[in-house]
Amino acid sequence: MTFFARARPAGHWASINEVSFVAGMRLLFWIHRRLGAWPFRVVLYPVVGWYVLTKPAARAASLQYLRHLDTRPSIAGIKPGMKGVLRHFAAFAEAILDKMLLWGGLFPLDQTIFHGQEAMTTAIAAKRGGVMICSHLGNLELCRVLSRRRAGLKINVLVHTRHAQAFNRMLAQLDPDSQLNLMQVSELSPATAVLLSQKVEQGEFVAIAGDRIPVSPNPRVATVPFLGDVAPFPIGPYVLASLLKCPVYLLFSMRSGTGSDVYFEHFRDAICLPRAGRDQALGNLAAEYAARLEHFCLQAPLQWFNFYDFWHLPSKDESDAP
Repeated sequence: MTFFARARPAGHWASINEVSFVAGMRLLFWIHRRLGAWPFRVVLYPVVGWYVLTKPAARAASLQYLRHLDTRPSIAGIKPGMKGVLRHFAAFAEAILDKMLLWGGLFPLDQTIFHGQEAMTTAIAAKRGGVMICSHLGNLELCRVLSRRRAGLKINVLVHTRHAQAFNRMLAQLDPDSQLNLMQVSELSPATAVLLSQKVEQGEFVAIAGDRIPVSPNPRVATVPFLGDVAPFPIGPYVLASLLKCPVYLLFSMRSGTGSDVYFEHFRDAICLPRAGRDQALGNLAAEYAARLEHFCLQAPLQWFNFYDFWHLPSKDESDAP
């Protein structure tokens, strides 16, 4: 069942401080660059273990996620417990390292496989921009890096970077271009909407996360089914797409062996929200996205990185008029 609510500010993902983890990743990146992959992995687990032991909130969030995975019969060999949490954080460290290798020019881009890119290719050729709804699954830095290598493809990523300033500074040191096309957006103002509309009209794409609630005060969310429970998902991506009146795509990325897979999915030619039943329409869109995210989470269960109380259901605000 879908309903709309005001998300409670306590425990918001944007309050997470990543400075200590970035310090550890600096060490791991230096080891990988100087000594190679095997020494990196020898040091990886002590660094990850220290982080897990000193960050109880992130540890609890990982355990919560693993318990939801455990309800799915298709998942085998990943059990909720300290071993599973360590594996989850180790996968997170590998993803962070991949980002650093990407911007340092050391990632094997030739081992990245794109799936379902025909619709994107057609849109690029027609110079028709759109909205890409992505997630915190895998490593979407791949798409930003590869967009610089493909003529006609420009992606503007909407981010709230205040919670990750240390990591962004580190990427900028590896490659100043790592900060290109990042747009700091805490809330969608009319001026921002006009700017994004101009970019889409110029054939550019706007990427926005579909699996984290906004950082603005009292953000509105839809609670929809996800991994055997219900969880709050943002409705902002669908409101934005309806304002921009453009095609909408889903974008997922996963590590696979020594390479990566990037999946493009056509979601809508355009989103037109009805006056009557608008909330229900937004809830249906969020539920459809959540179902696709669940599908890919089950394909790469340790590669979804949302280390906060994701399933926390905010109290419903009955006075909230549409």
